[in-house]
Amino acid sequence: MTTALHTTDTSLPSRQSLAHGPLGAALLHVERARRRTGDWQDVHRALSEIGPLIDGEDSNLYLGAPAMAFVLHLAADGTDRYAGALHTLDNIVATHTRRRLTAAHARIDAGRRTAFAEYDVFRGLTGIGALLLRRQPQGPEMKGVLEYLVRLTKLVTDPAGEKRPGWWVGHAPASDTAATPGGHANAGIAHGITGPLALLALAMRAGVTVDGHEEAIRRICRWLDQIRQSDHRGTRWPRWSSNRGPALALPATPSWCYGTPSLARAQQLAAIVLRDDERKRMAERALLHCLSDPHQLDQIADRGLCHGFGGLLRTVQRVAEDADVPALFTNRLGRITDRFLTAEAPEKTGFLVGKTGAALALLDAETQPQGQWDVCLLLT
Repeated sequence: MTTALHTTDTSLPSRQSLAHGPLGAALLHVERARRRTGDWQDVHRALSEIGPLIDGEDSNLYLGAPAMAFVLHLAADGTDRYAGALHTLDNIVATHTRRRLTAAHARIDAGRRTAFAEYDVFRGLTGIGALLLRRQPQGPEMKGVLEYLVRLTKLVTDPAGEKRPGWWVGHAPASDTAATPGGHANAGIAHGITGPLALLALAMRAGVTVDGHEEAIRRICRWLDQIRQSDHRGTRWPRWSSNRGPALALPATPSWCYGTPSLARAQQLAAIVLRDDERKRMAERALLHCLSDPHQLDQIADRGLCHGFGGLLRTVQRVAEDADVPALFTNRLGRITDRFLTAEAPEKTGFLVGKTGAALALLDAETQPQGQWDVCLLLT
């Protein structure tokens, strides 16, 4: 089994990074303590070393005070453990959210394009919303995030008079700076509209809704339908759509961040709250085609969560929980685990692409998924 190691980077932002630093590594200590294969003192020691918390424009679900609130929420595990710290952090996160919402609405009012950092799961309001849904689901800040996402899904008119999705960014995806001249609308769960879709569906499933909520889910689904591509190799979605139209959606790495698995999970969740049986069947079939295609699975290079077998494994488990025929997915977990174990172990030590995330995924490799650490991946 892979294990989390101590990072040698002791800078304050690195220590408070859920994605790459020891704050993320604390999640593994939490899960082991919950299962009584570790000690709660290990959790406390890991968290006590994080340092003074970052709370500014750069803080988010994966960095600083909100990230600590998420980890402490999991560490509390339904008890009054860390109650005082969580109360303080809840107030900090609420204030942070209000600032972010004010800036986002001002940007929309001014007719400027958005950016990943405003809305995505890593740095943006979708990630903050995932935390609020667990900590303060009925609070005004949670409602504010949902109202913002409803507004984000509406069409906007760009300076050239073209109608664009509200999440159209002016910058290129980080993976290819020359791919999208004039900007693009991203489809992935990590940086694209599938993240807001998952959060909107999860909130509605939890009974937390705002005006226009259902229609926003439907708008996103219609857009995903417009860019969806299907052939004898299955159904899939491109990573983005630009001025050139949807990017090619050749069978690609079935990753959490951009691939078919997370797009299928988000649409499965949307279909459940919309009571759309046809969409649910489509999403589940898309994932089954993906899992049955050795060419796609062969493109996964490591065990990590973001684009490795760890993320695939956890996503398939969550889809199975809500699938019409769970066995179609659970029967494949053994083969995915075998591929996980033969894949290259991550060199890095962090949660998102490193050993910690891989170890967390492997804890429940062939059983029902336990814990809620994948809340930050918008899978549950």
